[in-house]
Amino acid sequence: MKTRDLTYIAILVALMAVCSWITIPTVVPFTLQTFGVFLASALLGGKRGTLAVLVYILLGAVGAPVFAGFVGGPGALFGTTGGYILGFLAQAAVLWAGERLLGRSPAAFLLSGVLGLAVCYLIGSVWFLFLYSRTTGPIGMATVLGWCVFPFVIPDLVKLALAMAVGKRLSRALHLAPA
Repeated sequence: MKTRDLTYIAILVALMAVCSWITIPTVVPFTLQTFGVFLASALLGGKRGTLAVLVYILLGAVGAPVFAGFVGGPGALFGTTGGYILGFLAQAAVLWAGERLLGRSPAAFLLSGVLGLAVCYLIGSVWFLFLYSRTTGPIGMATVLGWCVFPFVIPDLVKLALAMAVGKRLSRALHLAPA
């Protein structure tokens, strides 16, 4: 990798951290974390975008407060919502696979973004169900989806579309070529 690639990856890691700290106050508050993941892939392409997400997760794993609520460390990753954070890596990998299979068209990005989001939701929800059931008591998957997925679907789809639009404009302005 070139120094320029590493610099862009570092900038997107920092942007993901900032996005995770921004909370949008609604009935169910949400952060812009998924926007950062989508934007990394939109701007940098699948390979570099996935590497940026990996570095972001590793940075949080060693204790840097890069996750929502200014938290970091193993406790954040191995808590009930840690599966969603780990799911970001799978989400980015699906975006990368979509890029490789379908190209970098807007339709391909939207399709792979929706599939990646579904994979992230699946990983996070199974993780949440397992840990919550072990520590608090049994619950069903419908309850987990009602708590952890359904309130976030529309905001996450908006973030996907926004990342696609912003990524398209910024990649042209920064003369970014897919790696």
